[in-house]
Amino acid sequence: MTVHSAVDVIRAKRDGGELSDAQIDWVVAAFTRGEVADEQMSALAMAIVWRGMTRRETARWTRAMIDSGKRLDFTDLGRPTVDKHSTGGVGDKITLPLSPLVAACGAAVPQLSGRGLGHTGGTLDKLEAIPGWQADIPAERMRELLSDPAIGAVICAAGADLAPADKRLYALRDVTGTVESIPLIASSIMSKKIAEGTGALVLDVKVGRGAFLKEPEQARELATAMVELGTDAGVRT
Repeated sequence: MTVHSAVDVIRAKRDGGELSDAQIDWVVAAFTRGEVADEQMSALAMAIVWRGMTRRETARWTRAMIDSGKRLDFTDLGRPTVDKHSTGGVGDKITLPLSPLVAACGAAVPQLSGRGLGHTGGTLDKLEAIPGWQADIPAERMRELLSDPAIGAVICAAGADLAPADKRLYALRDVTGTVESIPLIASSIMSKKIAEGTGALVLDVKVGRGAFLKEPEQARELATAMVELGTDAGVRT
C-alpha cells in the first residue's frame, strides 16, 4: 500500500476535494495501526462533517473499516441470517421481542447491539441489568447458539476484531463534535453490520424530537445511504 501524508489527506478534504480509494484505504489502515494520530483523524472527521463525502467515498470508507478487522461468515448455517439496526429513540423496544420472533420463524439472528443511545442507554446497557448476562460472546460461541434450532438468535456486542477502525473512530467523534455526519454515521453502522456476516438487514431509522435525527430529510438521507452501502456489499437491505 502506498504511504500517504495524513496532512495531505486532511487538506484535500478540508478544501472540498474527493478522496481517492488509495487515500481512504491508507488513512483508515494507518489510523487502526496507530500511525495516524488521534488529533489528525479528528481533523479529518471534522473536514468530512463540513465537506461531506460522495457515494463512492462513503462506500470505500465503509469497505476500509470492514477490512480493518475480520469478517464473520454464517453461510454454512443452513438457514437464512438476518439482523436489524435501529438508530435509536426513546427506549429500545424492538430488538428484544423481534429477535426471538424472527428466530422462531426459522432464520438465524446474529444481532450486534450497541450502548449509550443518548439519555435512554443502549440495548446492551439494559440487558446488563440482568444478573449473569454477558455482552461479549466469542465468534465460535455465536455460531453454536445460532446453529441450535432451540435458540437461533444472539444479542451481543461486536467483537474487538470486528471493524476495529470504527470503534476507535467513534470514540474520537463522540468527544470532538463530529458525530453528526451522514457518511460517517452510515459507514459506522454498516461496516459492523456487513462485517458480522448477515445475509439480510432491516433498518429502523427514527426521526423526531426524541430521536438522534430531528428532520425527515436527514432520516431519509441516512436511510438511503445505508441501503446503498448494504446493497453494494451484497446484503439485502
